[in-house]
Amino acid sequence: MKIKQPAVDYRNLTLKNINSDEYKHLKLLIFWPIYGILFMYAERFYNVSYYYPVYCPLDDIIPFNEIFLFPYMYWFIYLVGIHFYTLCYDTEAFEKLMKFIIITYSTAIICYFLFPTCQELRPARFERDNFLTRFMTAFYCFDTNTNVCPSIHVIGSLAVLFSSWNTKGLDTPALRTASLIICVLICLSTVFLKQHSVIDIVAALPVCIIAYIICYKKGTR
Repeated sequence: MKIKQPAVDYRNLTLKNINSDEYKHLKLLIFWPIYGILFMYAERFYNVSYYYPVYCPLDDIIPFNEIFLFPYMYWFIYLVGIHFYTLCYDTEAFEKLMKFIIITYSTAIICYFLFPTCQELRPARFERDNFLTRFMTAFYCFDTNTNVCPSIHVIGSLAVLFSSWNTKGLDTPALRTASLIICVLICLSTVFLKQHSVIDIVAALPVCIIAYIICYKKGTR
């Protein structure tokens, strides 16, 4: 079996050649710590007098289901995985992925500062007692119910989906379908775990559509 060779040899990377054509795409990663600092500030330190609750009647119809913890947590692997793959095998796809993320995540953080939102959908108690519900109890304590619209989980999932559809080696019918299913399950998990309102998903869609048109030019490479 032939092993796929990386497109870039990062073993030769140094601070002196980071600006070279071979490695300059790595500078896009600087966005991640910047976003992390801004998000932490919005969550923990930003003085907000009032959070606007996000809610629609459909939220009451959707039941809490702890089984969706699996796709919800898989989001982290899904997002990190596409970064590693594109960094190794398709730097053009990596650049488009990062530009998509910079546009969408920046839009989201601006929304959090200008229009602070929250959700009040989390169950007061769980109907079932198991490992997953106990994990969610701890997770609720760690993860606040503020700054929810648009949903970063949804935006991140669509970022991976669009990137995988436009990455060499991942754009086969089988992998495209698998990525779509994973993306849908992750988006559904946000409402079944009562982490987000349906509105948070809907709000993320136009942000992602605009970024998709800008970054992928209607799907062309």
